[in-house]
Amino acid sequence: MLRSTLLTGSTLPLALLAALAATPAAAQDLQDRPVAPPPADGPAPADSNQVRFSAAQLEYDIDADIVTATGDVRMIRDGERLRADKVTWNRKTGKVLATGNIAITNPEGDIAYGDQIELTDSMKDGVVDNMLVVLEQGGRLAADRGTRQTDGTVNLEHAAYTPCAVETSEGCPKEPSWKITAVRVTYRPDRERVYFNGARLNLFGLPTIPLPRLSAPVGSGGDSGFLTPDIRLDRVNGIEIAAPYYWKLAPNKGLTVTPHVFTAVLPMMEAEYEALNTLGAFRLTGYATASRRSDDLNTLNPTDTTQAFRGYLDGIGRYQFSPEWSLSGSLRVTTDRTFLRRYDISRDDRLRTTASLERIDADSYFAINGWYVQTLRVNDPQGQQAIALPEIDYRRRFNDGLLGGKFEMQLNTLAISRTAGQDTQRAFASLRWDLRRLTNWGQEVTFTAYARGDAYNSSNIATTPLVYQGLDGFQGRAIGALAVDVKWPFVGELWGGSQRFTPRVQIVASPPIRNLGIPNEDARAVDLEDSNLFALNRFPGYDRFEDSTRITYGAQWALTLPGFTLDTLVGQSFRLNDRQTILYPGTGLSDRWSDIVGRTELRFRDFVSLTHRFRLDKDSFAVRRNELDATIGSRATYVQAGYLRLNRHIFPSIEDLQDREEVRLAGRVQFARFWSAFGSTVIDLTDRSEDSLSVANGFDPIRHRLGVQYEDDCLRLGFTWRRDYVNTGDARAGNSFLLTLAFTNLGR
Repeated sequence: MLRSTLLTGSTLPLALLAALAATPAAAQDLQDRPVAPPPADGPAPADSNQVRFSAAQLEYDIDADIVTATGDVRMIRDGERLRADKVTWNRKTGKVLATGNIAITNPEGDIAYGDQIELTDSMKDGVVDNMLVVLEQGGRLAADRGTRQTDGTVNLEHAAYTPCAVETSEGCPKEPSWKITAVRVTYRPDRERVYFNGARLNLFGLPTIPLPRLSAPVGSGGDSGFLTPDIRLDRVNGIEIAAPYYWKLAPNKGLTVTPHVFTAVLPMMEAEYEALNTLGAFRLTGYATASRRSDDLNTLNPTDTTQAFRGYLDGIGRYQFSPEWSLSGSLRVTTDRTFLRRYDISRDDRLRTTASLERIDADSYFAINGWYVQTLRVNDPQGQQAIALPEIDYRRRFNDGLLGGKFEMQLNTLAISRTAGQDTQRAFASLRWDLRRLTNWGQEVTFTAYARGDAYNSSNIATTPLVYQGLDGFQGRAIGALAVDVKWPFVGELWGGSQRFTPRVQIVASPPIRNLGIPNEDARAVDLEDSNLFALNRFPGYDRFEDSTRITYGAQWALTLPGFTLDTLVGQSFRLNDRQTILYPGTGLSDRWSDIVGRTELRFRDFVSLTHRFRLDKDSFAVRRNELDATIGSRATYVQAGYLRLNRHIFPSIEDLQDREEVRLAGRVQFARFWSAFGSTVIDLTDRSEDSLSVANGFDPIRHRLGVQYEDDCLRLGFTWRRDYVNTGDARAGNSFLLTLAFTNLGR
C-alpha cells in the first residue's frame, strides 16, 4: 500500500463529491450498490488544501504529465472520504477522473456512489455517471447523470427520489412504497432546497401521478411549502378538502395556514403558530368560519339561526425559567357549543383555560393558578361555571426533629366568581404530621395527626343548589383528625413465583366539623372506591371533610410469576359512632357500614392487561359500581373492551351523574405486513329502570368507526367510516368518511 500527501492551491475533487453527497438526491437505480463506504482509517490533514491518499499502486507518466493511482484508492480531506478503484489526474489538461466502485462520505455521514466522476480544470465542477446518494437522515436520490456548476448548484438528469426502505428486514431488495421520478432535479445549496421538474409520483408501482413542479427542503429542518391534504365527507358539511401550507418563519418558529373548503357550507380557515426558544415553547391554533347554527339546544328539533361567525382558539405553552420556576398555561375557548362537534375538531363537553406559575424544589411547592371553564353541555348554564382567579397554594415539608416523623404545612387561598352564580373566597392553613415505623414482627405502622383552620366568604348563594351553597357571608371552621394505619405483609413462594398477602387496618378519629355552613365548590362528586378507601378524607377537594370516627379494614393479595402479575384489593369501613353524616345515599358511605369496594389488576407479559373495579351494596350485595377495562393482544393486533355500570341511586339534586351503563369496544387486526383493519364503538346500555330521565332503550349506539390502513416506514394511507347517532344542535347524526394520505419527507 502506497501512502502520500499532495499539496495543491485549488480545491480537489473531494469538495465536489462531498457536495453531491450532501444533496437529497436519488438515482434511477435506488438499490444499494455493492461497494463499502470509505472507512475512517485516519485523521484528515490539518491544512484544508491538503489531501491525504493511499493506493495499492501509484504511477507517474512524465511525458504525458499524468498521475494514476490504482487499487483501492482512498482519499481524505476535511472529513470527506473517497474510495475508488482508480483515480487519474492529467496535469496538462487539469482533468481528474475517478472510476470503478466509487463511494464518498461527507462529514455529515451521507454516502454517495457512482461509476465514474469526471472533473474539469477548475476542480469545482464536473460530471458524475450513475450516481446514488444515501442520506444519513434517511432517503436516497439517484440519477443517470449529475453535473455540478461553479456556484455549487447540482443538476441531475433522469433522477428518482424516495425516503422509503429499498430492502426488507431480511435484507432482500424491494420496490419502495413511493418514489418521485423527474426529468431534471436541481439542488440549490444556497437555498437548501431540491427542485423537481417534470416530476411524477409513483405509488405502489401504479400509474404515475404528474407533479409538474415540486420542491423539497434539504437537511433536518423543515421549510415552507404545502403539506399533505386531508379529504373528508360528512352529512352536514359535504365534501371537505383541507390543504395546509407551512411557512418557516425562523429555525424555531413556524406558521401553518389550512383552508378548509366544503361543498355544502362556507369555507373555514385554520391557522397554527408554533415557537420554541431556550426557555420553552408555545402553540396557538385558531379556526374561523361563518355558518348557520342552532342556538336553542333545549328542544329535540332545534331551529337554525342565520349566518353567524363561529370559531375556536386552542393554545398551550410552558416555560422553564430555572430548575425550580416554571410558567405554563392553556387556552381553549369557542364561540358556541356545537362548533367543535360539527366540524369534527373535538368532542369535549367542556373547555378549560388555565394559567400556572410554579416553584418546586425538594421540600417545598408554591403555585399561583387560575382557570376558566366554558361548558359545551346541553342545558348547562354558562353563568354557573366557575372562574377561579387566583388560587395560591404553598406547601413545605420538614422533619419534626423529635420522633423522626415528617411535617407538611400547607397554606391555600382561592377566589371563585361566576357571572350569574355564587361567588366564594376561601383561605386555610393546615399542618399534617406522619410517623412511619416498622415493628419487630414486620408490621408497618403509620401515625397521622392533622389540623386545619378555614375562613370562607360567600355571596349570591341562592343561585346554587341548597346542598352546596353553605351560609351567606363570612364563615369559619376548624378541622382535626388523628389516624393510625397498620399494614402486615406476609411474603412467600407460590407456583415458582412470589405472593404477598397484606391485611390492613386503619382507625381515623375526627370530632364534629361544621361542614354544612361552608360552601361546597370542590368536593361534590363523592363515591367510595379503592383509590380513596384508606384516605384520611374520602371527599375530593377541601370544602368537605369527613367528620367521623371509623375503622377501615381490607386486604391486598399480589402474585408475581415470570411474565405474569395479579394484584387484588378488597375493603370496607365501619363508623364507630352513630353521629349524623353528611354523606348521602348512593355514595357508599351513608350508613355506619360502608359498601364493599375492590380492585383487581391482571397483566400477562405485554399481551393481556385487565383492570376490574367494583362496589357491592353492604346489605343486598347488589352491584353498585362495575367497571372493567381490558386490552388483549399485541401492538399490531389487539382488542380493547370497557364496561361501566353505575347503580348508585343518588338524588339528582346532589349529583348530575346518574345511573348509567355503557360498553366501549375497539380493536385492530393486522392482516398483512403493512395492512390493518380497525374499529371502535360506544353503546349506551342505560334504560329507564336505571335512569328515569333517560330516553335510551337499553341499547343505543352513540358512535362507531370502521377503517382500513396501510402504514410502513414512509407512507400512511387509510380510509375511515364513522357514524354518529346523537344530534346536538347543528352537529347532526349521520355518516362521515375520511381519506388519509401522508408521505414521509414530502410536502414542505
